[in-house]
Amino acid sequence: MGFSALVVRKDEESGKTSAEVETLELTDLPEAEVTVAVEYSTVNYKDGLCIGPGGGLVRKYPHVPGIDFAGTVEASDDDRYKPGDKVVLTGWRVGEAHWGGYSQKARVKADWLVPLPDGLDTRQAMAVGTAGFTAMLAVMALEDHGIKPGPVLVTGAAGGVGSVATAILAALGHKVAAVTGRPEQADYLTSLGATQIVAREELNETTKRPLESETWGGCVDAVGGPMLARVLGQMEYGASVAAVGLAGGANLPATVIPFLLRGVNLLGIDSVMQPYDNRVRAWTRIAKDLPMDKLEAMIHPAGLSDLPKLGSEILRGQVKGRVVVDVAAG
Repeated sequence: MGFSALVVRKDEESGKTSAEVETLELTDLPEAEVTVAVEYSTVNYKDGLCIGPGGGLVRKYPHVPGIDFAGTVEASDDDRYKPGDKVVLTGWRVGEAHWGGYSQKARVKADWLVPLPDGLDTRQAMAVGTAGFTAMLAVMALEDHGIKPGPVLVTGAAGGVGSVATAILAALGHKVAAVTGRPEQADYLTSLGATQIVAREELNETTKRPLESETWGGCVDAVGGPMLARVLGQMEYGASVAAVGLAGGANLPATVIPFLLRGVNLLGIDSVMQPYDNRVRAWTRIAKDLPMDKLEAMIHPAGLSDLPKLGSEILRGQVKGRVVVDVAAG
């Protein structure tokens, strides 16, 4: 029996790619140990790259994008999973090098899956997705190094990572300063728990001073570039910045002075190849520490047919919060 999937194909003559919902068969799926009936997926920046013109990160066509999914195991050749188990997948280059979650069926390696933790359903898991998983990893890294008394800064706060980070940090009792370039998002960020809204322009201005007043007790940075360089000089003594993105560029026009004179820590956060035990730790913390009412407020529902448009919008920075794709509905 056939199932629906968003398939990206490439015209060999023109080099152009197209993404359309098609009907596939189980025999079309790649070989692996576990077959999952996908219920929900979501939209990330990488998904936009894979769906958009040129195929972005795609290595082989035809391709099914979707770097996240949650659903129910249908068949398994691995003892760790049995039919009926609820599972979640993020990372491992699924949706890039391997067929992903924009499909009603997926077949993947058992090592890539994580059991869905108690307290989360598959829809909520995809409201979290890679973005929320990354946010939790960033919060855990800040905690492991000690969050200082000052407000915790979250850059790119209206995006997927920033939204979840803001909600988690506020729920844990921290004062959160949310940075956004979209003033109309102030009410949204306040509803997530932000106590201070910082205009992006205030941190985009470069300064020749390597150190400024000690302002922030920690930072989850999704922007990188000149903003990250500026923020490093504003951290409290011994405070940490968890770097999760590069929306503002990959270059870091900074000096080593904040590290040498204030003991600032720059913590790199990778969600793709994260070890299994830390994945379980992060998902368990998400189920415990992310307020579900705040999560619900971030959700924008979508279907498979909406994905080409959404992929384009996320590349332009026009997606707020978390898109949850109801894959089962087609």
